[in-house]
Amino acid sequence: MLNRLHALPRDTRDTLFLLGVIAWVVLPQVPNLPVWCVALAATMLTWRGWLAWQARPLPGRWWLLALLVVTIAATVATHRTVLGRDAGVTLIVVLLALKTLELRARRDAFVIFFLGFFTMLTNFFFSQSLLTAAAMLVALLGLLAAVVNAHMPVGRPPLIRSIRVAGRMALLGAPIMAVLFALFPRLAPLWGIPGDALTGRSGLSASMQVGTIAKLALDETIAMRLRFDGPPPAQSDLYFRGPVLSRFDGREWQPRRDEPWRYGPDSPAAGLRLQGPAVRYEVTLEPSSRPWIFLLEAASQPPQLPGGLVATQTRDLQWMVSRPVTDILRYRGESHPQFAYGPVMSDRATQPRLLDELELPSGFNPRTLQLALDIRREAAAAGDNPAAIVRRVLDRLRTGGYTYTLEPGVTGIHSADEFWFDTRAGFCEHIASAFVILMRALDIPARVVTGYQGGQINPIDGYWTIRQSDAHAWAEVWLAGQGWVRVDPTSAVAPGRTGAFERLVAPQGVIGGAIATLSPGLAQQLRATWEAVNNRWNQWVLNYSQSRQLDLLRNIGFESPSWQDLGKVLAGLLALAALVGVVWARWERSRHDPWLRLLARASAQLRKSGLSLPPQCPPREIARRLTPRADAVTPAPAEAVAPIDAQRAAAWATWLDRMDRYRYAPATPHREQLSALEQAFRQLPRLTP
Repeated sequence: MLNRLHALPRDTRDTLFLLGVIAWVVLPQVPNLPVWCVALAATMLTWRGWLAWQARPLPGRWWLLALLVVTIAATVATHRTVLGRDAGVTLIVVLLALKTLELRARRDAFVIFFLGFFTMLTNFFFSQSLLTAAAMLVALLGLLAAVVNAHMPVGRPPLIRSIRVAGRMALLGAPIMAVLFALFPRLAPLWGIPGDALTGRSGLSASMQVGTIAKLALDETIAMRLRFDGPPPAQSDLYFRGPVLSRFDGREWQPRRDEPWRYGPDSPAAGLRLQGPAVRYEVTLEPSSRPWIFLLEAASQPPQLPGGLVATQTRDLQWMVSRPVTDILRYRGESHPQFAYGPVMSDRATQPRLLDELELPSGFNPRTLQLALDIRREAAAAGDNPAAIVRRVLDRLRTGGYTYTLEPGVTGIHSADEFWFDTRAGFCEHIASAFVILMRALDIPARVVTGYQGGQINPIDGYWTIRQSDAHAWAEVWLAGQGWVRVDPTSAVAPGRTGAFERLVAPQGVIGGAIATLSPGLAQQLRATWEAVNNRWNQWVLNYSQSRQLDLLRNIGFESPSWQDLGKVLAGLLALAALVGVVWARWERSRHDPWLRLLARASAQLRKSGLSLPPQCPPREIARRLTPRADAVTPAPAEAVAPIDAQRAAAWATWLDRMDRYRYAPATPHREQLSALEQAFRQLPRLTP
């Protein structure tokens, strides 16, 4: 098999190499493409490789036309359009594979190269992660090597030579790319079509069914990262507020439909009473395709957002932006972990809203309603107020044999009944939902709050990492004289969930389990290192915003940098790079070409022998000046004639003729021939006048 590969004709070898590069470019797109697109592209690439391997003729134009019609029809049937990100990427992938079936001439190859470069860029439409960038760097080197190989002269130049040239090209272009990245104006992505941005993301949703957050507990992907300016709060205070759910239909919790925008970016939340010192921090939020952002409870002032985004706060203290977060977003926040908010008394203005937080659908959870009647009778006998009733229910959770688990079993329509009396087990949303239902049955206004709780500090870079598995649900109850009070019933069942940060661990894979078995700390160290590296990528590459560009200009001396200053600096650096490139190219050609170096050594030795030679004199002209013929139509210049031994001059003329043929002969020169010329030069006789 290896002998067959080595003996392949150059066209076959180059075609197979190009097909391999195209497959590598398309491979990261497989999860984002329809199944038929992946199957069709793989079939066409395999078919083209088989045709090249067997030296078979390419299919006719009718085949290509039929495949094109099928491609367009399938794209329209799948995406209902040929426009937009998803449909466009589907088309470009299939067209790239289809173009390989008419790869006959160099012109076709160049079309494939350009389509390959564009397809490579489309990978970043879906992911800008470090892994994607590394994979596309390999793809870039592969495509550059294919382009270089297409420009190689006839013969069979080794592929490793083309790969080396491509690597040098990439290294030489890296400084220019770095300058363009640092100074080119930050523009919004041209592919940011709203309909495309709302798919393919995981995380908290705007509603909660019992069991949905338990699914997130199996997701170890990162939701956001934090860096505190000073000492972080206690882990039990790390609550990041998300959607507040007040409406319950018996199966699902949803936010209030008529929730208005209440507070602008310059107005603190009404009724928010802050206590204790402020905590300042920076958040790097991963894309969620949701319009909300997460801040540590409770923030009274809007976060500092880039790109002209404006954050708005609802009356339930949830922070939202005007469009879904589809890219990594970095912002600064200031919060007070110790706070109180909401009306402290029930009056005519607040009573209707508090009554809404008491609504329960009829026909659900009858045993929970009966439990509420029993607790109310006991509380009345003991003279308990609502705060004491809340404590009584939390004591029931602590002492009633309730457990915290990812697998509470299948719940029916009476989810609260099943939790309180049957399974006595659940995840945070089971516990929070059952608790709020019981509170409402006890005539205590209550609602469910979702978000994230806790986090882990990465010992490598010092950032706090909050994962999707940190998604959490807790409760808020309204108490007269206090307002809305956070109550986390999960802490009563499993205090380690919010205090000591004990998480339920999802089953590990084969590789992860093997590493953890061999070295328990190695898996954590490897993950922390990788996440620190990926965080650096997010902070310095993906989050390099226009404000950081202007900060860069300030650091180099501009007092009030503007876009005009940015353009001037960029234009100046590009002009300087072009000038340096021209000078370097001329110096490289004159000084680093081994043939020119050898000719320069020969010319210097001949000048020492008394032969007058002008600069840049080619070998044939040097030989003519060295051995002038008497019958020449145009005699050599008089100053070039010297009484030199004819036999030695003939040896030099023969060597100069070999130099001329090496440089200008139609055959491809080899390094071995130049080495032979260098050895022959060292053996030439010295010329003395």
